[in-house]
Amino acid sequence: MRVLGISAFYHDAAAALVDEGRIIAAAQEERFTRKRHDAEFPAQAIAYCLEEAGYAIEDLDHVVFYDKPFLKFERLLETYVALAPRGFRSFKLAVPVWLREKLFQRSLLQKELAKFSDQFDAANKLLFCEHHVSHAASAFFPSPFEKAAVLTMDGVGEWATTSVAVGDGNRLNIIQEIHFPHSLGLLYSAFTYYLGFKVNSGEYKMMGLAPYGQPKYVQLILDHLIDLKPDGSFRLDMTYFDYCTGLTMTNERFSRLFGEPVRTPADHLTSFHMDVAASIQAVLDEVVIRLARGIAKQTGERNICLAGGVALNCVTNGKLHREGIFSDIWVQPAAGDAGGAVGAALAATHIFAQRSRHISRMDGMSGALLGPDFSQSEIERRLTEAGARFSSVGFDEMIQTTARCLAQQDAVGWFQGRMEFGPRSLGARSILGDPRSPKMQQTLNLKVKYRESFRPFAPAVLREDVAEWFEFNADSPYMLIVAGVRQDKRRTMAPAEQDLFGIDKLNIVRSEIPAVTHVDYSARLQTVDAASNPIFHRLLVQFKDITGCPVLVNTSFNVRGEPIVCTPEDAFRCFMGNELDVLVVGNCILKKQDQDPRLKQDYSSAFDPD
Repeated sequence: MRVLGISAFYHDAAAALVDEGRIIAAAQEERFTRKRHDAEFPAQAIAYCLEEAGYAIEDLDHVVFYDKPFLKFERLLETYVALAPRGFRSFKLAVPVWLREKLFQRSLLQKELAKFSDQFDAANKLLFCEHHVSHAASAFFPSPFEKAAVLTMDGVGEWATTSVAVGDGNRLNIIQEIHFPHSLGLLYSAFTYYLGFKVNSGEYKMMGLAPYGQPKYVQLILDHLIDLKPDGSFRLDMTYFDYCTGLTMTNERFSRLFGEPVRTPADHLTSFHMDVAASIQAVLDEVVIRLARGIAKQTGERNICLAGGVALNCVTNGKLHREGIFSDIWVQPAAGDAGGAVGAALAATHIFAQRSRHISRMDGMSGALLGPDFSQSEIERRLTEAGARFSSVGFDEMIQTTARCLAQQDAVGWFQGRMEFGPRSLGARSILGDPRSPKMQQTLNLKVKYRESFRPFAPAVLREDVAEWFEFNADSPYMLIVAGVRQDKRRTMAPAEQDLFGIDKLNIVRSEIPAVTHVDYSARLQTVDAASNPIFHRLLVQFKDITGCPVLVNTSFNVRGEPIVCTPEDAFRCFMGNELDVLVVGNCILKKQDQDPRLKQDYSSAFDPD
C-alpha cells in the first residue's frame, strides 16, 4: 500500500511517502523553495518523494492531509461567537481568508495534485486525518515499541491541544484530550512573544536563554496563569492572553502581572527576561512530569512516545527521562507540523487500511535521513557550475582530512548522504567544530550562524562513548534530550566566576568540551551509531583517534533566517556567505582561501544581535 502524507497551509509544509508501512522519503518544502517555514502546498517535496520511491502519483493508493479543515473552522467560529464582540478586528482578518482559501482545501488539494497527473483519482483517493491523530501516529508507528502510551502537545490542532493515546501493534486510540484555548504550546509561545522572540520559531531561543536566569516567577505563573492539577491536567486564565481573538499573544494585564512591558527585538536582554524564561521552562517541566505520571498510572504502559511542537523541548524531555516514570521514551524527530505528513500517511496505512506494522530495534525513521542525496559525479558537476574550486579525494582521505581540519579548530561545513527530515541537522547537513575550543561557541554563533551569542550548541557523540562524557547512557539519535556533562569532565570554577550572572556567564570554560557545555553544565545530546549514520560515525571515530575526544559540535548547516541547505549549490552559497573555513561535500573538499572572492555572499545583514 502506497500512501503520500501532506502537511501544509499553517506552519511547515512537508510531504512523506510510505510504502507498506515503511517510510521511504520525507522532506520539508522550505528546503527546496529556500523560504523559511514555507507553509504553501509542498509541490517540490512531493515531487522529491515520488522520484525517490520511483512512483508516479497515479501509482499511489491514497494521499492524506494531516488535519481536518472543517473542524478547525468550526473551532474558529465557535471561539469568535463565544467571545463576541471582542476580537472583531481579528475576525475580519481571519474569516475572509478561510472563506477564500482554507475552507475549500479539498478542492485546492485536488487541483494541486492534478498538476502531477490528470490521471490521479483525487476524488476517491484523498483522505483527511485529524491533527492530533497525525501527530500521535507519527510518534507511535515508527517507534521501536510494540505497545506504548502517546502524549501529543502542541499549540492547537482542530480542537485538541494536548492528547493521550495508547498504541498497540497497528492500533492507536486517543483516550483523553485537553481542548483549545487551554494549551501548553500556546502558553509557551505567549512567553516567547512576551520576551521579544518570534512565535513558532523563537521558542528554541527562550529555551536556550532559560539557564542564564533563576525561576523566580514560577509561583506567580501557577497562581495566576495556569491552574495545574496533580494529574497534569490544566486550564489557563484567559484574561491574561489575547491569542483567541486578538492580534497578539498576551495583553496588558499579562504585562502588569510581571511588571514589565513586552520586550521588542531591539531591546537588550536583561536578568528579568532570563528569569522569566527560566520560570516558564520550569513550569513546562512540571506540567509534563505530572502529565507523564498521570498517564503511567492511567494506562499502565511502560513506554511513552512524544509528538507535537512541545515535544521538541529537549530540556523537558531530559527531565522526563531522568524521572524514570517510563522505562523508555521515543520522540518523533519531526515532532512539529512537518511530522504530521509522516503521521497522516502512517495513520492511513495502519488505522484506516489496517495493514501490519514493521517494528525496528532502533525505529522506523532511518535516522531521520529521509531527504535527497547526490552522487559524487552530480556533486562535482553542481559545484563546478556554481564556480566552486575543490579537490576530489577518496573516502578515507576525505574522512582523515576533515578530522584533521576539525582538530586544528577549523569550522567545517559537512554535506553527506540523505538530508535530514525535521528541524535538526544530524550529521548530513551540518556545521561542525571542535568542542574542546573555548572560542568555538562564540565563533559559530557570531561569525558563521549570524545569531544571538547566548545560544548553545549540541554535541554529537559516539554512542559507545556517551556514558564516559555525559550523565546519560541511552540512545538519543535525534538531539532531543538534554543531559549533564559528567562531573569528572567539568572544570572547577573560581569564586569570582561563580558569582557571575546572566550573559556574563557565557564565556566561562566549564568543562573539557566548553563549546557544547551550557551555563548549567547541560548539553543537548546526539548519540551517533554506525548502523544508522555510518559516515558521520566514521568521522567521529577518526576525530577521536586524533584527539582522544569522541565529541563534535554539531549545528544546522544554515545561517540565521535561512532553511538548512538541501543541495550542493546551497552548501556552497552558505559557505561563501560566512566564516566557515572548510566545506566537505561528498568526497569534495573546499577551502575558503582557494575560492573566487567575487562569489562571496553577504548574509551578515541577517544578523540582528539581541
